[in-house]
Amino acid sequence: MFASVLAFCFGVAHGQATESSNPTILVLGDSLSAEYGIRRDSGWVKIIQQRLANDGLTYQLQNASISGDTTSGGLSRLPAALEHHKPEIVIIELGSNDALRGLSLDMSRNNLARMITMAKDSGARVLLVGMQIPPNYGRPYSERFRTMFIELAEEQGTELVPFLLEGVALDKSLFLDDGLHPNENAQPIIADNVWAVLKPMLSSD
Repeated sequence: MFASVLAFCFGVAHGQATESSNPTILVLGDSLSAEYGIRRDSGWVKIIQQRLANDGLTYQLQNASISGDTTSGGLSRLPAALEHHKPEIVIIELGSNDALRGLSLDMSRNNLARMITMAKDSGARVLLVGMQIPPNYGRPYSERFRTMFIELAEEQGTELVPFLLEGVALDKSLFLDDGLHPNENAQPIIADNVWAVLKPMLSSD
């Protein structure tokens, strides 16, 4: 069981090769990237993979996202993922669960900064994915959370998706019944938000 979980987290399940000469894009995220509550292979990560293939780009995409993960969890998992996949690009989509639990934003920011540094030290480029939370968590906290991603991207010199759920967040029809997780209809919009920043990074290779 443990081995199978590791295989899924490292993106080697379902016949994916563990070794390839193609450059790798690693996605380190939470439920927003792990296809929570929707059909397998219908999430935005899979849509990005299809776009890579359609554009004749030979990148392989490895999804190491886990529902419920926090920045602390991502930080603990990243070294093994970097060693295993040796990615050229790392997409970091974490932080939402930190905010939902009211965790210290200083801790979240530090964890994200350490992940960015770790990925860059491995030779990878980083795409940081920004998130936002409703003001009912307290306007100062919500604003600090929103700007945390912007400031980190500027300080660390990484690319940034300003808000993963742009075009989705205010449309209730694009969410599951829990009101938190985007449904299948939202996935192409989310993929567009990521693709707009990711594609120029690929073109520069």
